[in-house]
Amino acid sequence: MSFVLIIGANSDIAKAIAKEYIENGYDIYLAGRNIHALNLFSDELRSLSSRKVIVKELDILDFSAHEKFYANLNKKPIGVISAVGYLGNQDEASQNFIESEKIINTNFTGLVSLLNIISNDFVKRKQGFIVGISSLAGDRGRKSNYIYGSAKGAFTLYLSGLRNKLYSSNIHVMTVKPGFVNTQMTKGMILPKILVSQPEKLAKNIYKAQQKGKNILYSKLLWRILMAIILLLPESYFKKTNL
Repeated sequence: MSFVLIIGANSDIAKAIAKEYIENGYDIYLAGRNIHALNLFSDELRSLSSRKVIVKELDILDFSAHEKFYANLNKKPIGVISAVGYLGNQDEASQNFIESEKIINTNFTGLVSLLNIISNDFVKRKQGFIVGISSLAGDRGRKSNYIYGSAKGAFTLYLSGLRNKLYSSNIHVMTVKPGFVNTQMTKGMILPKILVSQPEKLAKNIYKAQQKGKNILYSKLLWRILMAIILLLPESYFKKTNL
């Protein structure tokens, strides 16, 4: 079976995705900065399955290392799943560009750098799939997280263009908009339970949607409805909201 490359593999969502693909017969590359944590998780995966699990160090912010990272994968993946994300601190980002830059480069620029390399390889092979986990925060700017939201919005648009470009090369690109997920990132937040997904359920939905060739996946139908309503709000009203 083919390899799937998971980047940002230390996140709770990425770990659930790795287990889902392992259970469905795929070998896995786990890529991220914290090699120690990835090695511990890889041991867990190996205890669940006989599929191959290979750990690779990757810093999404080190653009100059991306070519070498991908070239050093002995067996090129059939698919790549990005679970990279950094929420950051909006208040700090609005005062300190270093924080803004980290948010933007983590959620957008670094991913463009790496996915350009991977997608070019997929085009040569005329096969592959790309799954990018974006965010509902990218659908409309809000004062509470507009730096993060703008980076995710740019990533969503990038994936849309990539989907259009790669379609004729038999490459599937899917955008995931999870909404609230019960992870370390949302730990301590007071969230409406009806809108919160579990990582394991989201991972199953991602796998099924990717296998079916879906273009955009929301974690819950309710999110699709809510975002459609939010996008219809006139700017003259929306700018007065406290979101």
